Amino acid sequence: MGNAWVFPGQGSQKLGMAAAVLELPGARERFDAAAALLGRDLLAICAGEGEGDLNDTRNTQPALFVVESLLIDGLKAQGRSAQLVAGHSAGELVALYAAGVFDADTGLQLIQRRSELMAAAGGGAMTAVMGFDRAQLEELVAATEGVVIANDNSDAQVVISGSPTAVAQVSSQLTCKRAIPLPVSGAFHSPFMAEAAAAFGAELEAVPFADAQIPVLSNTDPSPETSGAALKQRLQSQMTSGVRWRETMQRLDAEGISVAVEIGPGNVLSGLIKRSCPGLTTAQISSAGDLGL
Repeated sequence: MGNAWVFPGQGSQKLGMAAAVLELPGARERFDAAAALLGRDLLAICAGEGEGDLNDTRNTQPALFVVESLLIDGLKAQGRSAQLVAGHSAGELVALYAAGVFDADTGLQLIQRRSELMAAAGGGAMTAVMGFDRAQLEELVAATEGVVIANDNSDAQVVISGSPTAVAQVSSQLTCKRAIPLPVSGAFHSPFMAEAAAAFGAELEAVPFADAQIPVLSNTDPSPETSGAALKQRLQSQMTSGVRWRETMQRLDAEGISVAVEIGPGNVLSGLIKRSCPGLTTAQISSAGDLGL
């Protein structure tokens, strides 16, 4: 029986999350490196004091990467490791860092570029739906042009993505408990991201990916993988493909994982795992205090 580390993505950010990791070694230096790269004071933005909104995709994704990567460093300094790693959407880059595929500077550069490209690819919409009939949802999506299932989070929760008209049409016709439009700038994890994905792919070509030291479950293919080349291809495809988190959780169970540790702010992934895999124990690490520091 082993443990897995899972990393949340956009939507888990919260004001003040940086303060919880500032006591960790190298924290100030990594936030300084992020500020130099972004041209904005990311630490101040995390505190709600900077010239920028933490919920802006261009700030959210780098901020989550810095916070979560520092927690990883803290865990590794204690000699701790995992049998599997997985990240939800932007969290996949953190999972790759945790697996030793690239260093922190490379990860920060990649997530900065990814966030800019995604923020610029506007014109779409996303809506979360809860308590639905999957067969009806799949039928409606198949019959409606311009909409896909972007995040298959669990049996009871998915996010659809596409043109505002198509997303609204499916949401209005679907019998569900709730349909909540998300405050995002574009149709993430859909074909609407094709241009952004191509540009990100061009960036990835020049970046060396080492083979992973820990098997990674990717959003596009939740099977354990250690090949750096394969993980790079999966990451490139991620922007236009759906996040297969429901299958990722099932894979954790199938691989004999007994404890899933959510590393980063909040407990969104832990909640999904508790409801979907009652046999798994969950834990959260979001601060230096959680590491005993």
